[in-house]
Amino acid sequence: MLMRLDKYLSEAGAASRRDCKQMIREGRVTVDGVVIREPERKIDSDAVILADGREVKPTGPVLLMLHKPAGYLTAVEDAVWKTVMELLPAEYSNAGLKPIGRLDAETEGLLLFTNDGDLAHRILAPKRKIWKTYYAEHTGVATEEDVQAFSEGLTLKDGTQCLSAELRILSEGKAEIRVCEGKYHQVRRMMASRHLKVTYLRRTAVGKAELGDLPIGQTKLLRPDEIEDGLSFTT
Repeated sequence: MLMRLDKYLSEAGAASRRDCKQMIREGRVTVDGVVIREPERKIDSDAVILADGREVKPTGPVLLMLHKPAGYLTAVEDAVWKTVMELLPAEYSNAGLKPIGRLDAETEGLLLFTNDGDLAHRILAPKRKIWKTYYAEHTGVATEEDVQAFSEGLTLKDGTQCLSAELRILSEGKAEIRVCEGKYHQVRRMMASRHLKVTYLRRTAVGKAELGDLPIGQTKLLRPDEIEDGLSFTT
């Protein structure tokens, strides 16, 4: 199978597509022992490809769960913030992993990573009804009226319409929230719309995958069917 050299390197997790182009132009990539300087050069996927002297091989699909601590930005890179990528084990550094959705910097809990774009899309798509579950501590007193408002679908202050969600009152100042979409700061904004200010937030589950007792800052390798029956990696 023939593929552009820069695309091959990027999809194998060597670097971003832009950085792979630069690497190739600088003569840091060889194909079967020959230096190639054209990013667009078509190469056979069976060729031996080295980048900076290290062999680059395609990685299979990976689905990884992280117990995200507060203080980390959900991004691949950032000039100011520490990012969640810094918490991934070294063995996944060339796997091409990217976060599935996001948690804001101060939110803790379950964050998924994959190198399979199709799988990421299916997990995030609201029509798939893959529920994301959160534990929240908040000011104010939640009522059955709030529970009903969540169920009917909230309209936020800026006009954003939220799909039907679940609010379960655990005790005074504590609640469990389940949503099947991932709008910007959605859980915090939904709670605020009911005059319940979130003071602590942790995502505890995505679909069937539960955070459980995974230590904060640690990761766990998952199978797609641990998120929802019927999900599978593309082939």
